[in-house]
Amino acid sequence: MPTITVSSFKGGTAKTSTSLNIGAALAKFHKQNVLLIDFDAQANLTTGLGYDPDSHDSLATVLQGKKKISEVILPTSNPRLSLIPADTWLERVEVTEALAADRYSHEKLRDLLKPLQQFDTIIIDTPPSLCWLTESALIASEFALVAATPEFYSIKGLQRLSQFMETLSQSHTLQVLGVVLSFWNPRGKSNDTFLEVIEETFPGRILKSKVRRDITVSEATIHGKPIFDTSPKSRAAEDYSTLAKELLKRLRKYC
Repeated sequence: MPTITVSSFKGGTAKTSTSLNIGAALAKFHKQNVLLIDFDAQANLTTGLGYDPDSHDSLATVLQGKKKISEVILPTSNPRLSLIPADTWLERVEVTEALAADRYSHEKLRDLLKPLQQFDTIIIDTPPSLCWLTESALIASEFALVAATPEFYSIKGLQRLSQFMETLSQSHTLQVLGVVLSFWNPRGKSNDTFLEVIEETFPGRILKSKVRRDITVSEATIHGKPIFDTSPKSRAAEDYSTLAKELLKRLRKYC
């Protein structure tokens, strides 16, 4: 059961769309039982799957010991795809009640996920910052998937993210599965420059499959469904499907 954290150092990198649609592709085309975890208080993954984050408990209640993790798992339009939603309580959960007094609180998520053997893959969507939530998710994961876009601030943020992951990997097993580029323009004038910087930061980790800019991704979010349900013949659907295949090939090298 590989656990993958999808992360970035800044917003606007399609991190949540990547989490959602890779998970949906694994469930739809590869018959995997997938659990998506929204671990970002903004709850974009939750709304992207049609749920109101103010109406459901998140992992905040589980981390505080008030509910079992099985009690906060929700179904989606695909019976093989499940969701643990987010809510605003996640934002400061580490400084409240039981967690505030636990010096090892950032390891608690890892322990909570261990019993969930019914899932083939777990994907965790994190905030666009190097906070307690991101650190906890990476510690709970064997793999990290880095989300980026071919623009200056996104690429510069990768260097700090790389250093953060390198520090964590010294005490916790963590492999960078790949760097996925979204909003990709195959004819972009600065593509080679951006790719060179990414290669220097994450050597050998750039994924061949890139997600091209496509308005249908935003439209799918409005409908609260994966791209494969709303625009199955779009170029974004094609790109996410190809990306999922490439990730599976990489996973087989480690698992």
